[in-house]
Amino acid sequence: MTTLTLLFTSFFFLMTLSSSTNPRNFTVELIHRDSPHSPLYNPQTTPTDRLNAAFLRSISRSRRFSRHSQTDLQSGLIGAGGEFFMSITIGTPPTNVLAIADTGSDLTWVQCKPCQQCYKENGPLFDKTQSSTYKSVPCESRNCNALSTDERGCDESKNVCKYRYSYGDQSFTKGDVATETISINSASGAPASFPGTVFGCGYDNGGTFDETGSGIIGLGGGQLSLISQLGSSISNKFSYCLSHKSSTTNGTSVINLGTNSIPSGINKASHVISTPLVEKEPKTYYYLTLEAISVGKTKIPYTGSSYYPNNDDVSMKGNIIIDSGTTLTLLESGFYDGFGAAVEEAVTGAKRVSDPQGLLSHCFRSGSAEIGLPEITMHFTGADVRLSPLNAFVKVSEDMVCMSMIPTTEVAIYGNFAQVDFLVGYDLETRTVSFQRMDCTNTI
Repeated sequence: MTTLTLLFTSFFFLMTLSSSTNPRNFTVELIHRDSPHSPLYNPQTTPTDRLNAAFLRSISRSRRFSRHSQTDLQSGLIGAGGEFFMSITIGTPPTNVLAIADTGSDLTWVQCKPCQQCYKENGPLFDKTQSSTYKSVPCESRNCNALSTDERGCDESKNVCKYRYSYGDQSFTKGDVATETISINSASGAPASFPGTVFGCGYDNGGTFDETGSGIIGLGGGQLSLISQLGSSISNKFSYCLSHKSSTTNGTSVINLGTNSIPSGINKASHVISTPLVEKEPKTYYYLTLEAISVGKTKIPYTGSSYYPNNDDVSMKGNIIIDSGTTLTLLESGFYDGFGAAVEEAVTGAKRVSDPQGLLSHCFRSGSAEIGLPEITMHFTGADVRLSPLNAFVKVSEDMVCMSMIPTTEVAIYGNFAQVDFLVGYDLETRTVSFQRMDCTNTI
């Protein structure tokens, strides 16, 4: 049993881009969306307010991963619901833009001049007519055809590929598909330039987008994501390390790209464990296979799901998406009842109570006693990830903690609370995700 003593909320990351040659390794600092360094920081909100807002974003985001809406699946999160932001420069000469960074999206898009309809944005809009490196993508090109038939169109008079995304909350973006130069400043070395990067130049955008952001940076697994386009220049490898102190002035989290971004070998000495990535559609998402969860010494097989009714080996593979943009972990409701009961039985020094906000399903109040929390272990294929109390529970008041895992009737998601203080590495050549416990505050 351990005691929960720290409080943390959700993340966003700031990534500054500029021109140079392509390095094979670089590290970029991540800035928590609730940190005093964040452009979204509001000193009037309380930690509880920020937690509840993050929980609501998790629930809203999970609906966009649903297999029942392919348009939403391709689009990912939008607007103020993003957990991470990137500040990039695009074009020649470079224009600074701030956009949501999303591991659940592929095509990067930003608002562009001249706008037919654009939402209010604090920063300057990208003007393609002022960039010497802007090039339209032809309609029948490979990059245009990488979009689904519902997402692409063609201006036949100009032979310009068009994109269109609509989102579950009625937000939308439409525009031209083009290539441009995007550059990245590293926190640990020389900056990098990536010419010819495919992106969307959005001139018809609206809905619930936050005026702080200019669009979306796609970090998913599909062909047009920034990660996929950087490809061999980063050796098809990236990782991130999210600190539990990221919401404070001194907290630092990072994203790493390149050969050295993940451990070179999986071994017991370095406490690095690895699990296979599963190939599934849509390729935007990173799918893992969750076989069981242990509560203390009680191991509960991850079966009985209504989302995977056959419960066979084929349907259970890739049964959970790992996502840095979702705060909570969402587990399928067919499994959750037994899992929640096991947690309730294992908690000591507290009684179960209802979440005052009605968002979390298992909360415990201690009074004056110290709450004893069980160790929770996620059993992925080939990787047993032992979670600390900070990964599985959240302190919502001085005498109450809640489990940061909730039931869902849609696809399961392994959220960023569960990933805090792990180096989470994605090797897209070997198709594996690795986990290494570390203090992410000291990664730069």
